Amino acid sequence: MYVCVCNAVTERQIRHAISRGAATAAQLRETLGVATGCGSCQDCLGDYLARTLSEVASLNADTAAGATAAV
Repeated sequence: MYVCVCNAVTERQIRHAISRGAATAAQLRETLGVATGCGSCQDCLGDYLARTLSEVASLNADTAAGATAAV
């Protein structure tokens, strides 16, 4: 799904940028150009960023817990 129509930025592109270290809307703007046009995607970007970072943190916690349990 497109998050930023002005710059044709998709959820997949945002997720990929986050997996490569982007952790803020400013970093995503710099990397992808998202939310640099009309700005109507700004709220959606913030929601998607928060949700994705939360998912990544949860996966990392599950992975760490599994590694600790295996020791």
